[in-house]
Amino acid sequence: MAKSMRTLKNPFFTSHPPSPFLHFSLLFFTPPKKSSPRYLNHHHQTRCPPPQFFLLLISLSLVFSGISFLTTSSLDHASSTCVSPSSTSSLKYFISDVDDHHQMLTSLAVTGASALIPLPTRGGHSGNMTKEEREFWKQPNGEGYKPCLDFSLEYRKKSFRVSKEKKRFLVVVVSGGLNQQRNQIVDAVVIAMILEAVLVVPVLQVNRVWGDESEFSDIFDVEHFKKTLRSDVRIVSSLPSTHLMSRQTIENQIPWDVSPVWIRAKYFKQLNEEGLLVLKGLDSRLAKNLPPDLQKLRCKVAFNALRFAAPIEDLGNKLARRMWIEGPYIALHLRLEKDVWVRTGCLTGLGSEFDRIIAEIRMTQPRYLTGRLNMTYTERRLAGFCPLNAYEIARLLKALGAPRNASIYIAGGEPFGGARALEPLAKEFSNLVTKETLAHKGELLPYTNRSSALAAIDYIVSLSSDVFLPSHGGNMAKAMQGNRAYAGHRKFIMPNKRAMLPLMENSSVSESEFSLVIRKLHRKTQGHPESRRGRRDRDVIAYPVPECMCRHGKHRSVL
Repeated sequence: MAKSMRTLKNPFFTSHPPSPFLHFSLLFFTPPKKSSPRYLNHHHQTRCPPPQFFLLLISLSLVFSGISFLTTSSLDHASSTCVSPSSTSSLKYFISDVDDHHQMLTSLAVTGASALIPLPTRGGHSGNMTKEEREFWKQPNGEGYKPCLDFSLEYRKKSFRVSKEKKRFLVVVVSGGLNQQRNQIVDAVVIAMILEAVLVVPVLQVNRVWGDESEFSDIFDVEHFKKTLRSDVRIVSSLPSTHLMSRQTIENQIPWDVSPVWIRAKYFKQLNEEGLLVLKGLDSRLAKNLPPDLQKLRCKVAFNALRFAAPIEDLGNKLARRMWIEGPYIALHLRLEKDVWVRTGCLTGLGSEFDRIIAEIRMTQPRYLTGRLNMTYTERRLAGFCPLNAYEIARLLKALGAPRNASIYIAGGEPFGGARALEPLAKEFSNLVTKETLAHKGELLPYTNRSSALAAIDYIVSLSSDVFLPSHGGNMAKAMQGNRAYAGHRKFIMPNKRAMLPLMENSSVSESEFSLVIRKLHRKTQGHPESRRGRRDRDVIAYPVPECMCRHGKHRSVL
């Protein structure tokens, strides 16, 4: 399938001349030029066309408007500060479900709902599909929830003042992979609001694991970031000369689950006196349970302001369209990289030779192993602390009713063990595609050794998938869960590993029984709206209901 997509010549991939509807609309709706005296003197001689003529023109205009909608985008992205230009241009690739998706896009455009607008879901409508296959592609009921960032008057008054700030500056150094960086950038904006400080565009620390030296502007659209948040906090690209210091104290001893009160008590006086605060090590330190306005601000940053840089977004959209044009597809985020096996303390499932390599690395670098050191490999796996391997993913997809010919996009880095690691999955589902096989020659060349940019491409393609399924929890899974909810509650399946894995170990359970239980286990966890209310540990970025989403018709969105 990947080969066919690389060679596919489709009219939707080509540029188009201005829509014929433009000429008809000009004919019908352009105001007439000022009449000349001669025309005014002889207007009684002018004959009006018969009604049938106008009916014919209207009919033709409607036909051409339908064609125009499928071939060019009519949204004026320049009029919105929160909607992505290249995302809106993806309208011209929509072939089916146009009416429903157009309605969704209109809502998104009005509310400024997302920096990334995914392609519409395709669904399973083929008569050749089984009941289970149709159920697999079926999208969850969004229950009328739409993005809703209705900030309070008190917040508006404070943000107006903060957006004019010129004396106090906050510098934040972020680290980790793409989605860790995104989380820390979100928290940086919130902390800038709490401290009433100007935020300097965050500094991306060189990634020690992947050696990625990308800067903020290499990954994200800086101007869009500033513009979207200009009514909340003032953001500048660099420190003014008045605040440059020969030595800067970096604050990196931040405890877990810190509240806005703690942040203000700890840093506001220092910031007031010195005019500059440098923070490092923010990863997941800010409390998840924040006041409603700050929760809305987190959503605004994550889903509205953090748009990827244009070259990354353009390529990601191209790859998404190449998948989408073939029909509905699944995106799997497989956490099978070497560093994941080292950190989780799990067995790879590839045999003793591969497990020995991981064990040796773990012994020489014990600091990378995450908690629960007293658990055995088996206990870790059955407790759900290990990524699902390719065999387990294949069994899960089959049990859920995924068609064997389904197109599957694999997001993530190179799996430890290479092609061998994917053999059990490829044996059951032959249409496996990665960004490397989907991209045309040279398209990924600019992103060699740039893991964050490659992860961003995976993010874009995954967001447009009909079904998203991660093999393990983590920042990507949380970000995708929340973004898919924010974009219309697209199907998201979080594997229930604790309940599923013991069944896989039980040889007395037949495949039909296994499938029945698996579908029942995951029936309520497939992207339906889940409230964060009452769960202090839930991140609003993963669970945007109710702080950032309201039922349709019952909210007023103010950005």
